[in-house]
Amino acid sequence: MDKQHGGKTGNSGFTVIELMVVLTIIGILSAIGVNYHRKAIIQTKEAVLKEDLFQMRDAIEQYYADKSKYPQDLQTLVDEGYLRKIPVDPITKSADTWELVYEQPVDNDPDYEVGVDDVRSGSEKRALDGTTYNEW
Repeated sequence: MDKQHGGKTGNSGFTVIELMVVLTIIGILSAIGVNYHRKAIIQTKEAVLKEDLFQMRDAIEQYYADKSKYPQDLQTLVDEGYLRKIPVDPITKSADTWELVYEQPVDNDPDYEVGVDDVRSGSEKRALDGTTYNEW
């Protein structure tokens, strides 16, 4: 026995198996972290979408309360000061993809112009809860 090294013989260090185990554990933890990161990004986009829809719907209702009619489009809300700008849909990454839902026409008034009474995302992708974004 070698007295200088505490009774151990040979070189000290890690074996290939020990290194492989450590690398495998690091790989598994990294994969889990990446998955959580992706889910967090999607949750953030969904939260922004819900807030944008809430704000636009609120502006539509305020417009209706003030004018007794719905706006013709989202740009009308911006022009009249109900919104600063048309928000970008965080799912489609465009301000032009919003789906506008128009009110039902009034039967007894042929001159009545129908307006936008709701707005939805233009994306048909599935949300984390299983619904499609354009159903919100």
